[in-house]
Amino acid sequence: MIDVIVAGGGPTGLMLAAELRLHDVHVVVLEKLTGPTQESRGRGLHARSVEMMDQRGLLDRFLAVSEKFQAGGLFGGIVKPWPERLDTAHPFGLSTLQPQTERLLNERAVELGTEIRRGCEVVGLSQDEDGVSVELADGTQLRSRYLVGCDGGRSTVRKALGVQFLGEPATVETLLGDMEVTEDRATIDAVVAEVRKTQLRFGVIPNGGGVFRLVVPADGVSDDRAVAPTLEEFKQRLRAVAGTDFGVHSPRWLSRFGDATRQAEHYRVGRVLLAGDAAHIHPPTGGQGLNLGIQDAFNLGWKLAAAVDGWAPEGLLDSYHTERHPVGAAVIDNTRAQITLLGTDRGAVALRELFTKLMDFEEVNRYVTGMITAVGVRYDVGEGHELLGRRLRDVQLKRGRLYDLMHGGRGLLLDQTGRLSVEGWADRVDHVVDVSEELDVPAVLLRPDGHVVWVGEDQRELLSRLPQWFGASAV
Repeated sequence: MIDVIVAGGGPTGLMLAAELRLHDVHVVVLEKLTGPTQESRGRGLHARSVEMMDQRGLLDRFLAVSEKFQAGGLFGGIVKPWPERLDTAHPFGLSTLQPQTERLLNERAVELGTEIRRGCEVVGLSQDEDGVSVELADGTQLRSRYLVGCDGGRSTVRKALGVQFLGEPATVETLLGDMEVTEDRATIDAVVAEVRKTQLRFGVIPNGGGVFRLVVPADGVSDDRAVAPTLEEFKQRLRAVAGTDFGVHSPRWLSRFGDATRQAEHYRVGRVLLAGDAAHIHPPTGGQGLNLGIQDAFNLGWKLAAAVDGWAPEGLLDSYHTERHPVGAAVIDNTRAQITLLGTDRGAVALRELFTKLMDFEEVNRYVTGMITAVGVRYDVGEGHELLGRRLRDVQLKRGRLYDLMHGGRGLLLDQTGRLSVEGWADRVDHVVDVSEELDVPAVLLRPDGHVVWVGEDQRELLSRLPQWFGASAV
């Protein structure tokens, strides 16, 4: 029997597969597309996702194909300088088109031994106490211990589970696509600058190789956003909004999106879980969607591996929902706010002017940037030290860097006292005795996703916390 079937081979599914393979879980990814996507929907990684790639030794691969950017806020079309004292050793994002992100994550998953089957569409499922039966479009049935739906906003897995997708329908719609243009770059830039004085849902962004990403408000809300706009429809909207269609031609792909916001009521039903767009959809304002899905996978991977391996303490797998559902809800709320700020009516313009002034305050800029980049996420792991529940930024140690020690996806005790022990959990937790001038606590216990679950120096306290996150002692 397969340990875990992942339905969907996008960034979320591939990240999850790689995380599971770090723990030798037998993973099969089922992707209905026969080849890699060419749609550049997600355009980059925010600081927390950059940290995750560094924690798993992948950052150099992304740096090789990406450009760094530093912009604070990125909220409702308001861009400010990067805030000072943001709690990260990675104060930047990476501009990386989604096909490149998927290629790198696919390479990583395959290197670790993931089996990826393309042209395989999940059409149904059933589950019992022992596992999940998955039905494919060709009539084939597969059996696994767990199934994770990473199959997008129209998730077949979510629908088959009967999980409600609660939220609000779209009120506005936007056309987007990648295509070539005949207009010269100087004219394009001048037109964009003029239009964006009043219409922030408009843009023309170079992708490289003579291809541009174009975004333009649609004329109303379509009955079925799964039906892509035609090139002629795109041209008409460009002429209506910008006064020119820039001579667009040779589209690579065309699509439409609305401002609908929906979230799965439950991220777990028995042996089936949901992640990424299958669990939540929202407008792409702030560029959070792809990052939110990758971060779901980072939270879920080690917990699901623990369940497969048999050492997961009670409630660990359920903590995926209790931790990530509020994070998804918060992103939905901030994108709703951003859509309001992007409006063209007098109230929206006045609100945007006020918010632009507020963002000049360093504390406001730092808060909003931490929210958009997800470095401000804190899970409820109990009361105590201010570090509890937060991910620990990369810190310089006497003998290297913290994140270099986390590539294996295991728990980690960073012990500056040299007096502590993880005996009984050494198969799940690394014990590193080293010191850092950047860390003013005796020791910290980190989960595999880098979040702090214990701070102190008392061995008895540590022994009471280890079972909560890493199961029973092996001795």
